[in-house]
Parts: sequence; structure tokens; C-alpha cells
Amino acid sequence: MANNGTTHAQEHVDSHPKPPFPAKKLEKPGLESKLEPRPQYEAPTYHPADKLAGKRALVTGGDSGIGRAVAVIFAREGADIAINYLPAEQSDAEETKRAVESHGRKCILIPGDLTDEKFCHELVERAVKELGGLDILVSNAAHQNRKTIHELSPEEFDRTFKTNVYAYYLLTKAAIPHLPRGGSIIATSSSTGYRGSEELPDYSATKGAINQFTKVLAKQLVDKRIRVNAVAPGPVWTPLNPADEGLPPEDVAHFGEKTPLERPAQPEEIAPAYVFLASEADSSFITGIILPVLGGETIGA
Repeated sequence: MANNGTTHAQEHVDSHPKPPFPAKKLEKPGLESKLEPRPQYEAPTYHPADKLAGKRALVTGGDSGIGRAVAVIFAREGADIAINYLPAEQSDAEETKRAVESHGRKCILIPGDLTDEKFCHELVERAVKELGGLDILVSNAAHQNRKTIHELSPEEFDRTFKTNVYAYYLLTKAAIPHLPRGGSIIATSSSTGYRGSEELPDYSATKGAINQFTKVLAKQLVDKRIRVNAVAPGPVWTPLNPADEGLPPEDVAHFGEKTPLERPAQPEEIAPAYVFLASEADSSFITGIILPVLGGETIGA
């Protein structure tokens, strides 16, 4: 108990950074170690309860941002983890590995590009082999650059869809034969998948596709008792936006301030939603939902 009578959890409520942030860009793919302020992923007020004890999870984009927070909180709940990331993100991935292992769980590092169809299959097979099986797939990695339709090239459009949608499809297809009854697939969607963003035509379209693909997969896999859901965050303080080639430094400084909470989410605030959807104890009767986590904004499905 704090001296003023408040709990540590109450003190934590107002501890998350608010804009303005440094007006500083990151070079793609964007290293979390170079982002100021550093994203918060350790979730000090979260109390694990062995909800994922003995489970094995593959998390794409697990080097940083939401993916890192999910990998760490899954480890705290008792899961062993494999994470995927781009080779240029190796230093961030090593930090995630240290954080996961500090909680006594295994962390397998598997770098590679998810736009490569062959690699997507190899990624799942390697995760299964090194973890001894697979219970949870988190398709989280994403690519985005703000562009107008006139600036958007077919090559950029293709990369966004291959990273955000094709990888989800390919990883799911490869994972299904390995997932047991009670297994879980979770995708990372976005508020842009509901209402679009005039600055992100291709990214918004991929998130809308993820939403509908999730709902269809949930129907197709219900007989196998594999649940399929997605989490749709609003703005989150991760390397994704500061590394967006179309976002000017002055907009980085004010990122997320238009939410009702007047700030972006921290990754540690999003990660518990993934625990909820991965845990049979919490969500055994939930499949086919897109869970909004929007900092006070209300939005319809």
C-alpha cells in the first residue's frame, strides 16, 4: 500500500506517457530500443494465474510492440513461446527472449519474412518442432505506410496485403493440423478495420479483411473446437507508426492524443486481451469476435 492510501495499481493508472512525444522518426522496420519514450510491456499490475500453463504459442511480430507484450504476458501465464520477426529486428527480439526467459519459460527466435509463402510454412513447422507442439497462434506482424491512393504503388499494396493478410492465411493453414481441440488462433486487427483511415487505404483494407477472415475461420473450425478471434486496438505506442514513412515527425509527437484518454495505449494494456482470448478458462464460449480495445472510443462491429 502506498503512503497516501492508494494501491500500486491505482498509481499505475496515470503513469502511462501522454503526448507530446519527441518528434522523432524511426527507420524501417523500426527498433523499439530506439523509440522514445520506450513502450511499456512488463504490465507490473497484472497478476498471472497459470491460465496458459503448459501451452505453446507462436507470436509473429514478437520482437516489439504488441507482439513483445503478448509474448511476455503469455510466458507469465505459463506458456513457452516462439517469436517471428525480420532479421533487422534481431536486437529487439533478443530483449523479448530475455524477458520471456526471466519468467522461466522457453523463447525460440525464428527470423524471416512473412511475405515469403515457403517461409510461413517453415515457421510453423519449426515452432512445432522446437516447442514440442503448438496450442496458440498469434498472427500479429503488420506493415503500413501512410499514402494517398495516387502515391500507393502496386508493390506497396502487395507488400501490405502479403504481410497483413496472406501471412495470416498461410500461417493458419499450416498451423491447423497441429492445433489440438481447445487451440486458439488470434489475429491483430485495428480500429481502421471498422471505420477506415483516409491516410491508410491499403492497411485499413487489410484489417477489414482480417476481421471477415477471422469470422469465417471461426465458423469453419468450430467442429475442431479451435477458437478464432481478433483484437482490434486503437493507436498503440509501438515502432509501427514512428517508422511509417508517411507520418511526419510532428505527427509522431502527437500520436494518439485524439483518443478519449488523450494518449495512445501502451502494449501492456493490449496484451491481456490476448490472454483472455487464448485462455479456455476465460473464453471457451467465444469464437469469431473482433474485440475492440480503443481507449474510450465506442465503435460498432
